Amino acid sequence: MNKTSIYGLTFDQLTDWLLDHGQKKFRAQQVWNWLYKKRVTAFSGMNNVNKDCIELLEEHFVLYTLEQTVKQESKDGTIKFLFKLEDGNLIETVLMRFNYGLSVCVTTQVGCNIGCTFCASGLLKKSRDLSAGEIVEQIMNVQKHLDEQENDERVSHIVVMGIGEPFDNFTNMIDFVRVVNDDKGLCIGARHITISTSGLAHKIYEFADTGIQVNLAISLHAPNDELRTRIMKINKAFPIEKLMKSVDYYLEKTNRRITYEYIMLKDVNDHKKEAVQLAKLLANKRHLTYVNLIPYNPVDEHNQYERSESETIQAFFQTLKQYGINCGVRWENGADIDAACGQLRSKQIKKEKIV
Repeated sequence: MNKTSIYGLTFDQLTDWLLDHGQKKFRAQQVWNWLYKKRVTAFSGMNNVNKDCIELLEEHFVLYTLEQTVKQESKDGTIKFLFKLEDGNLIETVLMRFNYGLSVCVTTQVGCNIGCTFCASGLLKKSRDLSAGEIVEQIMNVQKHLDEQENDERVSHIVVMGIGEPFDNFTNMIDFVRVVNDDKGLCIGARHITISTSGLAHKIYEFADTGIQVNLAISLHAPNDELRTRIMKINKAFPIEKLMKSVDYYLEKTNRRITYEYIMLKDVNDHKKEAVQLAKLLANKRHLTYVNLIPYNPVDEHNQYERSESETIQAFFQTLKQYGINCGVRWENGADIDAACGQLRSKQIKKEKIV
């Protein structure tokens, strides 16, 4: 029998599974508490759960399927983990330290098919989606690392911005959110969770309809179709007009602010004219808009791109401000440890091929 990660079950799914297998309903709360509050490392450690239930869990589930293969620590406190999955594939997870807490960036797919021309994540094409359990396990492994430091730190924020397109793995991503947000478990607040999409418009409609109160970020990176299609092939399927219609639906349905990610590429999308176009594009949404300007992290394989000059980024920022657009500049964490998403994984795979 193929065993699956128990972390892939939401509380309701675990409750239904235990009931279907002859267990009492209260067992779900006991098991959940051991998983997420006490963070047990073996089913046998659940000492107030009856033997039959323990054997049942051991027969059908495993606790950890991810194996840590590399851990890089930055001077700024950022830690990048490279995990090996059961099938041998590699994924990245990043722990970042901010003044507001500890944030973890998780991966949702093995590889990426979105095809952004500046991104290290897409250097290796998507081979499969991660299960909900494999996404949750990234958080549990990082929390396990923190627990071992014995200083009572806990993961407080999550960004779903790692390798892959979260909305292309929609069901598993939503189950992941329900697990980590559950107030009986890790209890990571919905407003402390941000999901980033490259702009799958049909999924933005679906996401709005879930009623889940987590934050939405959209990787925009260009204010017009010609430029966006050039640097993000996803724009052919979901051009800006179609994307903005889904945004309008989301805003009407949720009344929640959207963050627009805008990576600053020297002499590509960083001129004043693009800043003005971006401001006009978002003008009728400005009360629910935040633009995140991101200095580019160079990737060897994409050497046609360079980071915009600091003065250029500042001028872009000031132009947006002049048009009433709320914005900021996000400087990278972990610049000394393969800062760009997907770099560590790509380098490791190359190294293994050489060996």
